[in-house]
Amino acid sequence: MTSGQRLGAAFATLLAFFGGFGAAGAYAQAYPAKPIRLIVGFPPGGGSDALARLLGGGLTEKLGQQVLVDNKAGANTIVATQWVQSQPADGYTLLFVSASFAINPSLYKLTYDIEKDFTPAAIVAIVPLLLVVPNEVPVKSVKDLIALAKSQPGKLTYASFGTGSAAHLAGEMLLHMTGSNMIHVPYKGSAPAIADVMGNRVTMMLPGIGSAINLAKDGKLRALAVSTAKRASGAPDIPTIAESGVPGFDIGTWESVQAPAGTPADVIARLNTAIREVVADKALRAKMINLGFEPDAMKSPAEAAQFVRSERKKMGGIVRERNIKVE
Repeated sequence: MTSGQRLGAAFATLLAFFGGFGAAGAYAQAYPAKPIRLIVGFPPGGGSDALARLLGGGLTEKLGQQVLVDNKAGANTIVATQWVQSQPADGYTLLFVSASFAINPSLYKLTYDIEKDFTPAAIVAIVPLLLVVPNEVPVKSVKDLIALAKSQPGKLTYASFGTGSAAHLAGEMLLHMTGSNMIHVPYKGSAPAIADVMGNRVTMMLPGIGSAINLAKDGKLRALAVSTAKRASGAPDIPTIAESGVPGFDIGTWESVQAPAGTPADVIARLNTAIREVVADKALRAKMINLGFEPDAMKSPAEAAQFVRSERKKMGGIVRERNIKVE
């Protein structure tokens, strides 16, 4: 081979090398080039499903590709999470999941690791829990409720929408921080639990605010406080539990979009930007607040990952401290 031929071959190699970079860049810029599936770990009709569909509609407009919501309910969102983990890490199959994502590692032997096997695209919303009691229970504040519980240790009851749920952990956290003792009564979902609160068959509950605030406004049960550090945008007159005599109390649930680990960083960045833009829309924010969600898509992927780690630590600490177990 002559020197000229060697030079030509080297030049061709360089063109191929940089051409590959160009193709990769074109792939990232082209994302998404086909419909995206957003997998929800709950049945249709609930709050998580409603928010996923709101977000999916906004992302469809923003990304120029259909975002299809697919419900895969079961095992406290484990079924959906396992399924998404098994899918290609290309940004076309995403998990829409709540705080159960960070709670489950402390309760179950899982086939996945939430930090190693997933990359968060965004935290979409925070969901305050609403501390409610039946109208017949003679309390008007958190301090009244704690005083009543201490006067009858182990006799009062509190409901949750399932063992190991955010509502269960919030109840245990409240009892721990106030030195109180009540009996946990788990239900299969919020609706039957709230019905028994209204029927005065349980003493208190901490459901997601969206499922109980209108009932409280209609006088069908009494709302005492919200569980998060900040008051809820949809009910600014209701104090927080921390304000009501339990300083430092701050717990809730949340909704996030997760992708399988290995999804290209530029795809994650594209999703994060699109989700932020969708959640920043005033009309959509108003709909979210009306459903009981606090819009919160201002976190970068790295900040979202840190949030999930901190939630895993907090929730795991409650599980261990209170010796919570699932059958």
